[in-house]
Amino acid sequence: MMGRDDIDVGVGGDGGILENGTIQPNVGGYLPIIDQGSGTSGPCRYRQSIPVVSGGRLDIDTNFGFRRSFLPQGSRRYSPLRQPTSQQVLIKAISKGPINVFITGIHTNLGIFLMKNPHLKKNIKHIYIMGGGVRSKNPTGCCPKNATSSCIPQQCGNHGNMFTTFRSNPYAEFNFFGDPFAAYQVIHSGIPITLVGLDATNTIPITKEFFETFEKNQHTYEAQYIFKSLKMARDTWFDDQFFTSYFMWDSFMSGVATSAIRSIHNGDDTNDFAEMEYINITVITSNQPYGISDGSNTIFNGQKIPKFGLAKNGVHSGHVQIGIHDPFCLRENGTGICKDGYTEEVTGPDSVRVHVATRAKANVDNTSALDREYFVSFLDVLNRPQHQGRFSFTTEFPNYKEVLYKPNFKGKKLGKIVVYDMDMSAGDFLALFYLLKVPVEEINLKAILVTGSGWANAATIDVVYDLLHMMGRDDIVVGLGGSFALNQSYPDNPNVGDCKYLKAISHGSGGLLDSDTLYGLARDLPRSPRRYTAENSVEFGAPRNTDFPQLRQPLALEVWRSLVKSIDDGSKVTVLTNGPLTNLANILLSDTNSSSIIEEVVILGGHINYNKNQDKGNVVNVPSNKYAELNMFLDPLAAKTIFESSLDITLIPLPMQRKVSIIPKILNRLQTKNTTPEAIFTRRLLMRLYRLQQKSDLYRHVV
Repeated sequence: MMGRDDIDVGVGGDGGILENGTIQPNVGGYLPIIDQGSGTSGPCRYRQSIPVVSGGRLDIDTNFGFRRSFLPQGSRRYSPLRQPTSQQVLIKAISKGPINVFITGIHTNLGIFLMKNPHLKKNIKHIYIMGGGVRSKNPTGCCPKNATSSCIPQQCGNHGNMFTTFRSNPYAEFNFFGDPFAAYQVIHSGIPITLVGLDATNTIPITKEFFETFEKNQHTYEAQYIFKSLKMARDTWFDDQFFTSYFMWDSFMSGVATSAIRSIHNGDDTNDFAEMEYINITVITSNQPYGISDGSNTIFNGQKIPKFGLAKNGVHSGHVQIGIHDPFCLRENGTGICKDGYTEEVTGPDSVRVHVATRAKANVDNTSALDREYFVSFLDVLNRPQHQGRFSFTTEFPNYKEVLYKPNFKGKKLGKIVVYDMDMSAGDFLALFYLLKVPVEEINLKAILVTGSGWANAATIDVVYDLLHMMGRDDIVVGLGGSFALNQSYPDNPNVGDCKYLKAISHGSGGLLDSDTLYGLARDLPRSPRRYTAENSVEFGAPRNTDFPQLRQPLALEVWRSLVKSIDDGSKVTVLTNGPLTNLANILLSDTNSSSIIEEVVILGGHINYNKNQDKGNVVNVPSNKYAELNMFLDPLAAKTIFESSLDITLIPLPMQRKVSIIPKILNRLQTKNTTPEAIFTRRLLMRLYRLQQKSDLYRHVV
């Protein structure tokens, strides 16, 4: 969109860190350094603090649903084993000479780079960081002055901003908490640091006046896109305090950094947008007492010699927070004591002198509706004609029309009513093609349920919509299921939870990265008018209606209930499942009468010991579990719920799956019948999977 296809983009990498602390090339940055092993699967001690669905990763991954409807489609895309890794891009850019580095997220990639390539530190002139909080006091979650005694303050006055985790850690900010050890490596690298943390960002909330001024000033595509996103953030905000609790974060750091670079070039130390102060700080990576061994700190636990040459009783050797509800961090009075990720002001040998933005500067024009100097610059730069965006999706493809294609089944005797429950792996999409090709007189596919607790993230639901659009089946409703296995989300906030089973799925090659992009082929599908959107309505529990509440993404349980109401009395439903059984278990648990509606359940999954079968399972990233099949492993409690029910179940276990997993034979058959768009796409996908299996062991498990 911005005409900058010259800029390299690095994603992931499949290297690991060995038990002795050796850092292999191309560590992907998917996991914090403390949990990084030989692959890209692992626990979520820090990441679990980020909400998964609404208001969290799903809305970020889709930008509330605007990304696909607004952004143009460039020629560059992810391609397995060809995509430049994060480390490759960092090495290439920093090796060329003096460079400034901006960080607006977790520090893992840069932390690993600095540890692996100390000889290249000299090429980094300055690091500008958004994150942390030194003397910050959280202005949100406070009781109003006229509040009754029943009002209980939440994050009010805390140093940190982790609204999901402040009961155990009131000190940290999300970007530093995501990988405290990596942040420590960056802060203590010896490279000059400018920190734009909560101290400053807490003083630049999005005001009503800024919002209204922005609404009137959208003269470029980039301004339109950002305002759409900001408006949806406001419209879906959980309470009525948006204008006092939503702040300029990453963009403010960009402004402060740009001003600082200009000032350095001009030979002074002033900043146009923030008041600055040098403060001595460090990053807390573990909690006192140091030198303990309680199983939380994998850098030291079980190691005769600690990884990375660290001191046995040093600042990294204490208890490391293991999750939101870590008992070590919780006290009976509800005040958390853990400080992992806290940018603490300290003195002594472990302190680093850092240039800290302490406050956003007021607008020098006190007659302006915009009360911060940066607001003026932000709107000015965003709307400048110079370097403006070239086009949006609709101007890039002016002939594109959002048309829904729905078949006419009038006069046809429809077949068995089927609901397809999928976790959006590559095989699931191939199965969906097949189901859509079976005559409707035999199988009447009425609904699809997707789950984010398996092979793909919830945002991959957009690929399901695209495939249905390609096949002219925009009539089939798609329900968004849960992203946690049963009992893995936390009761006090069901949008966050543990990844006890999901940690078996790799983040990188052969895992989520490939499933989410359909191995780099998803963008070849036609773009459906239907897509995930954060649009919502009061009718379904939202605090307010958004502009288009009718576009709201239905949930799996809602789709099921609607289907049951729509079918004729006495009709039955067949359920086909190709992933973990989370959705089906939730259906049974929410409505005990559901089993009477279900004629049969056909389950792809399980591993049964019969005929003296001693074959191993396929949970490849959990060596301690040799016999489980992945769909059952990803939600064993859901599987138990289904198998102990009265449902009529047909099981297709792992040994039977392996008998038909012969890709070369399938490819040969497809080559002789390569006559439809879906056959061509299927062959391309299978060919890519086959070639990846030949090239790398990372894909040996892919079907």
